[in-house]
Amino acid sequence: MLQSVHVKNLALIEEIEVDFKEGLNILTGETGAGKSIILGSVGLALGGRYTKDIIRRGADYGFVELTFFVEDERTEERLKALDIFPEEGLVVLSRRLMEKRSISRINGETVTMALLKEAASVLIDIHGQHEHQSLLYKKNHLDIVDAFAGDSVKKCKVCVKDAYERYRKYRKELDEAQMDEAQRAKELSFLQFEVSEITDANLQDGEDEELESLYRRMVNGKRIAEVAAQAYIHTSEGDESASESLSRAIRAMSEIAGYDDKAGTLCRQLEEIDDLLNDFNRELSDYSKSCEFSEEEFYETENRLNELNHLKAKYGNTVPEILAYCEEQEQKLYKLTDYESYIDGLEQKCKDAEKALDKDTKKLTKLRIEQAKELEKAIENGLKDLHFPDVRFEIQADRLEQFTANGRDDIEFLISLNPGQPVKPLADVASGGELSRIMLAIKTVMADRDEIETLIFDEIDVGISGRTAQKVSEKMAVIGKQHQVICITHLAQIAAMADHHYVIEKTVGETDTRTDIRSVSEDESVKELARILGGAKITDAVMQNAKEMKELAKQVKLD
Repeated sequence: MLQSVHVKNLALIEEIEVDFKEGLNILTGETGAGKSIILGSVGLALGGRYTKDIIRRGADYGFVELTFFVEDERTEERLKALDIFPEEGLVVLSRRLMEKRSISRINGETVTMALLKEAASVLIDIHGQHEHQSLLYKKNHLDIVDAFAGDSVKKCKVCVKDAYERYRKYRKELDEAQMDEAQRAKELSFLQFEVSEITDANLQDGEDEELESLYRRMVNGKRIAEVAAQAYIHTSEGDESASESLSRAIRAMSEIAGYDDKAGTLCRQLEEIDDLLNDFNRELSDYSKSCEFSEEEFYETENRLNELNHLKAKYGNTVPEILAYCEEQEQKLYKLTDYESYIDGLEQKCKDAEKALDKDTKKLTKLRIEQAKELEKAIENGLKDLHFPDVRFEIQADRLEQFTANGRDDIEFLISLNPGQPVKPLADVASGGELSRIMLAIKTVMADRDEIETLIFDEIDVGISGRTAQKVSEKMAVIGKQHQVICITHLAQIAAMADHHYVIEKTVGETDTRTDIRSVSEDESVKELARILGGAKITDAVMQNAKEMKELAKQVKLD
């Protein structure tokens, strides 16, 4: 759940921090006090767009930080899949907003905007005017049905996706393999040439590296031989060589080695050095001889390297890559040599894959329709509870012409709000206020199935009042039993249902204006309800009405 929100230097907010709790958290305040700024700040922290004028006048930056406490194991697993690991159950999302850029962090680590949004989609669900409008697009209706269906459909969707990928693979291979006799002959000739060119070269793994090393030595062989010969002369030949000087030193030290232990040790060290020098001279001599190459050897090495580099330029950067390419072309050659059998086999694979896909797709469709019927009835009942007494709600399922990775179902929500009127798509019938109630009905039905712990509702009370507002408040209370709900409202009926009530206030000073938020006690909550009910003048009757409304809300939540 969303444990706390810290906002600094945004619009009218200088700096606030508010702790939210489980259940139904209600935010109220005077018009213009900054209620939307607070929930808007949450949206900014989750990756929402902003303009520079959102930053408080005189400040260099704005800052929003959300702290979530994660208890649900499913939520924790989904976060871990994103490489986000709660620290003692906490996940902290923050965003620093500057004039031309922003910096997003999760648990103190800088992250991309894409990752921030993915994490947000796991932790919180915001429903404002934009989200209600999403109901108008039928591409979202299938997702709602699948979310309602849960694991049974989820497992079936995995099977359909796998079957669809197999079918597409064979279908693509078959389409690419189709060619006339002239094309096949041309392709055969080309493949035979490539395979022959590579196999005739008789490539050996690691051969190119050995040849390159040998070629470098050959190119520099004369200079290498000269220098090696000079080094050999200095270390091994002549009276002034290191070997001869070392021999004289050993003879001198051997005369005194028996007189003193230290002298004996030094003499033995000289003998060891002499042995090492002799070994070095033998290796140097062999190396010098190995640098002597004939013109014929050089010509053969250069030609072989040119051949290898020619093959690399055409078929791969290394010998293993060239050999792998050759094997791939040999497979194609084999298929084209026995073309009719190859095509017959592919066609059979396509038929088998399509048959399996059709079977899995039909199973998925059957499950979806079963679940859609339940969801249809539940949403219709929920809408009737929200003061749509004559509503008819239907989920229409049509069949797509083509297979997709998500099956062949085309789902659309249809509704009729008035008696005697046929059901029509939501976009043709519902207004903004009606859409918000339809979304609320759906969220109420999904309350015990939705994995997201925190739901935010903004503008849920647009266009409603009276008995309808009471029904909306009761639905909010139902969702609040399963989720943490944070809601801004202008209606006393909804505010009365709060488990936790927050009041947003605007303070106008001589030089600036600021917005603050505070949690209120039950007595203060009643006064706030009276303010909403009574307007400018709060009478004893209005106060009594507010108390009764609060008591009624308690009774509703107990039922």
